[in-house]
Amino acid sequence: MSKNKSIQIAIQGIPGANHEIAARAYFKDKEIEVVPCHTFQEVFDVMHSNPKILGIMAIENTLVGSLLPNYTMLRESGFNVQGEHKLRIKHHLMALPGQNINDLKEVHSHPMALAQCEEFFKKHPHIKLIESEDTALSAKIISDEKLKGIGAIASSLAAELYNLEIIERSIETNKHNYTRFLIIGQENKAVKAELLEQNKINKSSLVFSLPHEEGSLSKVLTILAFYNINLTKIQSLPIVGIEWEYLFYIDVMFDNYERYLQSLDAIRPLCKKLRVLGEYEACTTTQTTNGETLEKEKVHNALTSI
Repeated sequence: MSKNKSIQIAIQGIPGANHEIAARAYFKDKEIEVVPCHTFQEVFDVMHSNPKILGIMAIENTLVGSLLPNYTMLRESGFNVQGEHKLRIKHHLMALPGQNINDLKEVHSHPMALAQCEEFFKKHPHIKLIESEDTALSAKIISDEKLKGIGAIASSLAAELYNLEIIERSIETNKHNYTRFLIIGQENKAVKAELLEQNKINKSSLVFSLPHEEGSLSKVLTILAFYNINLTKIQSLPIVGIEWEYLFYIDVMFDNYERYLQSLDAIRPLCKKLRVLGEYEACTTTQTTNGETLEKEKVHNALTSI
């Protein structure tokens, strides 16, 4: 596919954030223009203001689990899941060029990044850890304000964009740190028809509620199993204002699209407000921040072991 057509994609964060890395990896055959947003809600607001803009949104991480508010925002937005990408997250320590770790008095980054590098900084107690709004933003501020003695934890792309020098690479404690991102936008029936013709659609994201009755969920799961539908993810969230009833967000994979449609027809009478959030091609590899890939089996094991 040629790179002659540029697309806009809204990301949470600024250029250099992991959302941009995931977006560029997913759309590797296209020129993309990122639209930075402060929050995930702003991502959806930007997309509503311009339906041509796509979005990318983290939905789960192997270390912290599901990003629960994002499920609700996705369902309420009315947008469609068009694809997914799984990224190996690497945290790098960076600063203005010419410094080493002994020169650093403070390191700034997002609280989650700081927590994921805790063991590394136990070996360097002279460094004070400062929470900030965003990983890439921490790097940008150091670059813009020429702050010496201060480091940031961010991606290799952020170091490149903001002319910082990486002092230590991959300082995260747990090397099995993966984030799954969803590509979201207005449903494109032409693209979906093309993927169906190529037999590439093999995954679906669904949401439904169930009556508060004994065995209601197990009945649905039994039917899916009968149709050879593989349940890869299930997440429940309470329905606000309705006691003891829940919304179930599930991801399923299948080899036969017609059997998948039959399974939906079979469970629909048992469900309340069943909605397909998206049908798309499953991601089979995970790309790291330096272009490496992992086999599908390793990725699946990492994402299902949380």
